[in-house]
Amino acid sequence: MVTITLMGQLETTNGERDLTCPLPESIAVRELIRRQGEPLRQIFQLMREKKLMVTVNKRIASEDTTVQDGDVVKLVAHDGMGQSGLAPTF
Repeated sequence: MVTITLMGQLETTNGERDLTCPLPESIAVRELIRRQGEPLRQIFQLMREKKLMVTVNKRIASEDTTVQDGDVVKLVAHDGMGQSGLAPTF
């Protein structure tokens, strides 16, 4: 199992902030998020727009980082200007 924790203002389409996902093999963070489907659709879009910061086991990571069974992935949105969250920028 892998734990995904959504930080800041992020949440799933169901309003959840923590998910546990079965992981039969090691995969990239990008693929892990994509496989969650609809609940993380908005998160996947932020990743495609390069507006998502990733950590794996408390270490800075990227969408290409490989995750394994037992890992903890934390995700937080950013606006590209050093601010986190999904607030509009001016």
